Amino acid sequence: MTTYTAWYLAIAALVHGQAEGVTHSGPTKLVLYFTGATNILYTFGGHAGNHACNVEASKVLATLYVFTLTLPSAAVVYCAFGDKLLNHSNSFSLLPKTGFRDAAFILMLIHQFIMFGFACTPLYFVWETVIGMHDTKSICLRALARLPVVILIWFLAIIFPFFGPINFAVDALLVSFTVYIIPALAHMLTHRKASARRNAAEKPPFFMPSWTAMYAFNAFVVVWVLVVGFGFGGWASMTNFIRQIDTFGLFAKGYQCKPPTPAPAAAMHH
Repeated sequence: MTTYTAWYLAIAALVHGQAEGVTHSGPTKLVLYFTGATNILYTFGGHAGNHACNVEASKVLATLYVFTLTLPSAAVVYCAFGDKLLNHSNSFSLLPKTGFRDAAFILMLIHQFIMFGFACTPLYFVWETVIGMHDTKSICLRALARLPVVILIWFLAIIFPFFGPINFAVDALLVSFTVYIIPALAHMLTHRKASARRNAAEKPPFFMPSWTAMYAFNAFVVVWVLVVGFGFGGWASMTNFIRQIDTFGLFAKGYQCKPPTPAPAAAMHH
């Protein structure tokens, strides 16, 4: 689903070509620079960093595969539409309506349904415990018990449809810790003793000449992500979030999609 959507965006933007009067100003303000940095942290930390395999080659291939989903579509769509993307969280709205675009919509909706169920599972368990349904064996009763959680989250999603800025905020405030800071700190603490380093299941990679270099790299990741990702990135993502509210509005009509083109007067009369 994500593969189709990513390559649809890349190919559709390539076929569309550059929009008339397109501009590529780049991050002219600090808030735009750190919004972009936060987006990159989320993209590669939230996706490429989650492929846990025992085979090293699988990790590398999984990471490279994620690059094919993120880099081509991002580059081509930005080349085609430039600064318009700053105020369009929904990049589909900039592309013409076709069957391929509708297919991408449908596939991403299915993907979101699956991810919704996956991501909300811990919340379901907490809710079932609160209402005393956690020991119930009936799947139907547990499904009914989860409906209030589902309805509440869907209602909030309808109120706040600007998913991109929400992702940025989640990345800056949460993903920065779970994907970057905590794993790097855990690696440093686990291998802080000489005996632990000697008996480590995985030694530093070939491009790290020593454990000292590994420690320095981990420390850099912790400090850089804490300052840029959590600090400045949190400020930028919240600023962008507030601005998108002004652009999008609550209960947004059309989700930034273009209104339908009115039919010619003669056709309407006919």
